[in-house]
Amino acid sequence: MKIGAMRKFDTWLGVPLCFFLTFVRMLVDKFRPVNLGQVQKILFVKPAEQGATVLAYPAIIKAIEKVGRENVYFIVFEKNRPILDVMNVVPNENIITVPTQNMLSVLSGFLRAILRIRKEKIDTAIDFEFFARTSAIICYLSGAKRRVGLHSFAGEAPYRGNLMTHPILYNCHIHTLDIFRILIESIDAPVQKLPGLHILRKSEQENSLPQFCPCQEDITGIKEVLYRKIGQNKIPPIIVLNANASDLLPLRCWPSQNYIELARKLLDKYPEVYIIFSGAPKETFAAQQIADQIGSNRCIALAGETTFRQLMTLYTVANVLVTNDSGPAHFASLTSIHIIVLFGPETHILFAPKSPRAHVIEAGLVCSPCMSAFNGRCTKCQDNVCMQAITVDHVFQETCKIYEYSCITSYKDNINLTQRIFLPYYNKSIDNLKITNVSGANIESYKND
Repeated sequence: MKIGAMRKFDTWLGVPLCFFLTFVRMLVDKFRPVNLGQVQKILFVKPAEQGATVLAYPAIIKAIEKVGRENVYFIVFEKNRPILDVMNVVPNENIITVPTQNMLSVLSGFLRAILRIRKEKIDTAIDFEFFARTSAIICYLSGAKRRVGLHSFAGEAPYRGNLMTHPILYNCHIHTLDIFRILIESIDAPVQKLPGLHILRKSEQENSLPQFCPCQEDITGIKEVLYRKIGQNKIPPIIVLNANASDLLPLRCWPSQNYIELARKLLDKYPEVYIIFSGAPKETFAAQQIADQIGSNRCIALAGETTFRQLMTLYTVANVLVTNDSGPAHFASLTSIHIIVLFGPETHILFAPKSPRAHVIEAGLVCSPCMSAFNGRCTKCQDNVCMQAITVDHVFQETCKIYEYSCITSYKDNINLTQRIFLPYYNKSIDNLKITNVSGANIESYKND
């Protein structure tokens, strides 16, 4: 089911349903006041976007600390389950999936999910979607007495009724990871004082993400794929380009021609480097077309040729990932790879990967960002000048700095995973090499010693 159809489904069916259920709730609460009781089982509702699920990790951990791992549940679209399996934070049997082949499968899947949730007698539902009607409806129909989610108090965001017992004000100046944390911390907030919350914007505790550790099967699998594609039994330095040729939000895409020019420049400058174009199965043809246009035996397309775990393992052995603002940037934040993320229609202040190795590039145009939770991530813009304004030369220069830095740090740390080849040293002076990462901190400069 395409993203456009899902949005229409959420609007045309979601708005009247939210209105109707809000009226039902008003009547029910008037004649049968709800006693919230203690929090014993927690359901997270986040059907879409695997990348955002990564950012939910600290919130899920807080839920586990509160009620125990066996009492935490998650509802997600079937195609978005792999990242939950990789993070291994919610028990497999507690992950409730909804198929998305067509509208009928989505409706029947949601119905089965709601019946399963009610059977589990879940008392707390937390909506991690930003003003989606479908997720609010699921929370209400789940039977959970305590329901936490974002609410439009002054009509500043899309309408989705008043179905939450704990309606939370959306602060567009706080990173998404902290929004998710605030939602879980709000479950014990006094309802009568909302939207006021005595919760800090940033957690006093470090919100660290888990590190993906490939098993031997993962390492063997990616070795076989790379050896077959590269034609040698050692893994060379790798720069991964995620061209995102079939992105759900096409305005976030950097032009394919730019990736072609970037790859050619990198291959010319670094004769030891291999370029790998990654992507989902539906991007196989587009990724192969891009690789073919580059015309180098050191440029290969792996879109659709790896499992999700093999893709994650690829990130652990590669040096740099260059991608637009999309799921792979967040997946890679669970590994040791350096990530260069190109932002345009959305802002890194809210959606940047939470990794000390994440580096953001944006043009800084006045019209950017134009997509947010307030407009349902829809915009009138049909020409993403904010992405086109990011030049190949700019991305190339930053990629070179970060690639060279990754080689040096890898050599000094004596990393040798899966027979990886590293450059011993660069002849040119690197005494003043500094790279600014997403947190604004300067990466330490290494000297030839």
